[in-house]
Amino acid sequence: MAKLDELALHREMTAWRHDLHTHPEFGFEEKRTAAFVAEKLREFGLEVAEGIGGTGVVGTLTRGSGNRAIALRADMDALRIAEQGTMAYRSQTPGTMHACGHDGHTSMLLGAAKLLANEGGFDGTVRFIFQPAEEWGRGALAMLDDGLLERFPFEEIFGLHNMPGLPIGHFETRVGPIMSAEDNFEIVLKGVGGHAARPHAGQETLVAACALVVNLQTIVSRRLSPADIGVVSVTELITDGTRNALPGFARILGDARSFRPEVSAAIESEMRRIAQGTAQAYNVAADVTYTREFVPLVNDAGLVDEAFVAARSVLADDAVGAAAEPMTGSEDFARFLVHVPGCFVFLGNGASAPLHNPSYDFNDEGLLHGARFHAAVARRRLAAGS
Repeated sequence: MAKLDELALHREMTAWRHDLHTHPEFGFEEKRTAAFVAEKLREFGLEVAEGIGGTGVVGTLTRGSGNRAIALRADMDALRIAEQGTMAYRSQTPGTMHACGHDGHTSMLLGAAKLLANEGGFDGTVRFIFQPAEEWGRGALAMLDDGLLERFPFEEIFGLHNMPGLPIGHFETRVGPIMSAEDNFEIVLKGVGGHAARPHAGQETLVAACALVVNLQTIVSRRLSPADIGVVSVTELITDGTRNALPGFARILGDARSFRPEVSAAIESEMRRIAQGTAQAYNVAADVTYTREFVPLVNDAGLVDEAFVAARSVLADDAVGAAAEPMTGSEDFARFLVHVPGCFVFLGNGASAPLHNPSYDFNDEGLLHGARFHAAVARRRLAAGS
């Protein structure tokens, strides 16, 4: 099989990435992106299935006679953020941008597909999974509910994410928990609003809400074991008051992060207890809604070792290392790991703006590193006779 000119591949991947960046699409709306991906995969000679879980795409590439299959996954969706970048390929969709680098992830996996289709070097089947709606925490479930594992079976799965602050060409992952669960909560306080000059005449909710926001901070500091990682963040406080009217309604929203189901359950239990107690102290009513959006991402120990070996085969030895601690960010890739073992890794994005920042941009210098890593994983895990 013909060996690809990697410099030419990098130029091609950069063009793909810029095109995707110019035309970002929100979760489950990735019709143009999915069509772009499907067209490229067919061009490379892969079998392609579209519309998996709504807008997901699965490419299949088989070489040799091996009966094993692995999966490589990338996410495709953008965020509802107005881009502040000034580059020529900036978003042309008002209020939507690739602020998390999914345009880069998609381009890297397409690059790996082209590499493997042209050069081979593996014995078995590679599934290239292009997932919608990662930011929602709904895309992986949608693909799984649409029969992903039954229609396109695989034994293990690998994914990656760019990491601002980590130098280009550097690689990190770790055994066990690497990204947290995300729970969302909404607490509604109801009382009796009234004139700002006569607070004693009603049961206003703003002071109760402020007290509750402070009290919720004691869940992590006073109710969880110091050995457990947990975060409780209030992100919104909304009332129906105005300048001279005290509110009779207050809505508190936020999220919680943890790495173990027991910690998530403890946070919910304590939140409900504190909300009811605070509401009673201020003579208002409280209603708590608590939902679990993302599960913890837990890497398989054996596959982490395999990822390290694959990374060292395409990157400098001193650029490959173990992440010192898990991140409290969340990732929809974790849903796949409920069903099959896998490994999620981080590749450096250099000195870029942070993820989810309106000035963020994926660093094109990292594209070839990601494509090479994906291909190296496939060749190692599907080596002849493995």
